[in-house]
Amino acid sequence: MLRWTADGKTASEIADILNISERTANFHIANVIAKLNAPNKTAAVIRAGLLGMLG
Repeated sequence: MLRWTADGKTASEIADILNISERTANFHIANVIAKLNAPNKTAAVIRAGLLGMLG
């Protein structure tokens, strides 16, 4: 989820890739944001990058 978000994919695009609903994609993205204690997707991507989680 986070890698695709970092690549600029929308929740709808991620949902299509994974063959899940957009609501489910948003749910997972929100969980990642919460686990990284970030205020939004952009901050979550930055924190994940700094932690070496994006590869």
